[in-house]
Amino acid sequence: MREFIVEADGGSRGNPGPAGYGAVVSDAATGETLREVAEYIGVATNNVAEYRGLLAGLRAAHELDPEATVHVRMDSKLVIEQMSGRWKIKHPDMKPLAAEAARVFPPGRVTYEWMPREQNKHADRLANEAMDAGARGEQWSEPASTAELDAAPSGTAEATGSAPGDATGSAHGDVDRSAQGDADTRAAKAVATPGWAPADMGAPATFVLLRHGETPLTPQKRFSGSGGTDPSLSDAGRDQAERAAAMLARRGTIQAIVSSPLARTRETAGIVAARLGLDVSVDDGLRETDFGAWEGLTFAEVRERHPDDLNAWLASPDAQPTGGGESFAATATRLAATRDQLVAAYAGRTVLLVTHVTPIKTLVRLALGAPPESLFRMELSAASLSVVAYYADGNASVRLLNDTSHLR
Repeated sequence: MREFIVEADGGSRGNPGPAGYGAVVSDAATGETLREVAEYIGVATNNVAEYRGLLAGLRAAHELDPEATVHVRMDSKLVIEQMSGRWKIKHPDMKPLAAEAARVFPPGRVTYEWMPREQNKHADRLANEAMDAGARGEQWSEPASTAELDAAPSGTAEATGSAPGDATGSAHGDVDRSAQGDADTRAAKAVATPGWAPADMGAPATFVLLRHGETPLTPQKRFSGSGGTDPSLSDAGRDQAERAAAMLARRGTIQAIVSSPLARTRETAGIVAARLGLDVSVDDGLRETDFGAWEGLTFAEVRERHPDDLNAWLASPDAQPTGGGESFAATATRLAATRDQLVAAYAGRTVLLVTHVTPIKTLVRLALGAPPESLFRMELSAASLSVVAYYADGNASVRLLNDTSHLR
């Protein structure tokens, strides 16, 4: 049986602030470096970044050989003691990350050891490279050289505690900083809030918007709002929800889950929650638009039966569907109020909102300041993911729209 050594590190320049992680997988017998992984993860705390580094290292080791044993070495006393079972995990941000890390390999196949920070240079360098790349608006890519970069001779920048491109001198961001280091930290934080105004230094409320999986009505492209039959997921929809759950578990960033009250969203949210070890809260404000008499009909059937009402609906956000449905203007008012309540409740946290086509498009439209007709110009697939971040200064940033890569 092969044995791997996983060394991992993570840090935040601000705590919370721009964060990243790095991890190295090496052969326990030869010391050969087998894999390097690193990623800039946006605004997060040191502890979240440390856990993300652990997860990435374990997953990389599992990809190399799922039957191997793994010895993890980190300079985070918190992570080592919690994963070893000697310390309780109380913080809600840490519980899902620790649970996912424990599931990568079967129990008993992973051991943990704390090591001093100065011995964790390789993973520390990777974490800083990831944060530096994020400050430039780039993704980290594996360099041609590997461990030799961590064995800098006496008198070099590494030996004096300041790696090239790393103003903090450490991934953890809790050492003394020079004036230049403070400037670089502020510049890194500004990546998250581009624009002419000064950057908001607080961590945003980040909403990961998951459209529910398919129902029997979805492939037929029928109107399915909050006033219809409230269908459950189809077999295809449940599979889509499982795939979304697996991807979100790999990312390890979701801290809470809020769902629309309708059956298809609650079922999707439940599948994800079971994978992440979280509870689901229900918010009525996330429900789909009520399409009135159009519920269950295709667009062509509505065109045939209610042509004047449909034309009015397409022309004005104030128009209601036939039979007293909800206008897009009313939906936007409801979603704006729901958004404000959720932003206040989850400031600085990453929350999964499991909802529907119109609410997701509306949240994106409002974040962009786009006109109502933009709703008809967005594609939003079943079980797709979109992301909007909301900052304390009132600014919003659309980070992702209609990602379906986890379904392929």
